[in-house]
Amino acid sequence: MPDLDSLRCFVAAATHPSFKAAAKQVALSPGAFSDRIKGLETTVGAQLFIRSTRSISLTSAGLALLPQARATLDAAAKCLEVVGGGIPPFKLSLGTRFELGLSWLLPSLDALSEERPERSIDLIFGDTTDLIEALRQGRADAVVGSMRLNMPRLRYALLHEEQYCLVAHPELLARTPLDEPAHAANHTVIDGAADLPLLRYWIDALPPEQHWSFGRTSVMGTIAAIRQRVLGQHGVGVLPLYFVQPDLDAGRLVRVAPQVQASSDWFRLIWREGHPQEAELLAVAEYLRTLPLR
Repeated sequence: MPDLDSLRCFVAAATHPSFKAAAKQVALSPGAFSDRIKGLETTVGAQLFIRSTRSISLTSAGLALLPQARATLDAAAKCLEVVGGGIPPFKLSLGTRFELGLSWLLPSLDALSEERPERSIDLIFGDTTDLIEALRQGRADAVVGSMRLNMPRLRYALLHEEQYCLVAHPELLARTPLDEPAHAANHTVIDGAADLPLLRYWIDALPPEQHWSFGRTSVMGTIAAIRQRVLGQHGVGVLPLYFVQPDLDAGRLVRVAPQVQASSDWFRLIWREGHPQEAELLAVAEYLRTLPLR
């Protein structure tokens, strides 16, 4: 049977970019750590990792073992909880996109720690592709965002509604009005991604008889980059209301066609079905719902 120390090394290897980094976490030398992994592979009769000179990744057998290994370690920790009467310290890793992580999750870490002192939270930053891979490999226990993930067997909890608005610099609109559909041909839309444009949230809310066809589109990839280009008067852009509210309040940006209420989306906490700490993830989601977006 696999021993707990080998399973602990396996989970560490599955959540770190290299055996060296994982060995440091469990306080073993790289050689001893590698022997533990090889011994576990012998015990289970399968290769658990694909190793290269630059990185490691889980095999299909490793992916199958990861949730069970975590559940086993969690069950072992509960033995201490039953005897000692307290909850032992534990850690959760949350993946997030850069802007949301820096503006909302990072400032919320202290509040999350105060709410549950035994819980610590690590953040993993990346774009949607990075976050999907982190969730798939088990490097992230959950991800926070409004992205749509196509992985099977996912669960999620709603956190906050994400409202959008079309904004522009007031001096740009003074030079080139944007009051009616015909004016759109004179403007550039600064957008986030060609395959999932933010402009769609605004276009979908227009009356059926209105057709706004903008002159050109410039793709920037992140909402922070879109905001900078719009502030620089290089075009107009659809952005989350929470993200640009300070600019609107200060008059640095104004809403275009404010009578149009753009479609909204939701920030979600998303995790894999069967996660051994699902109850803790639900508790995180419940608390995050009490923290306003900023």
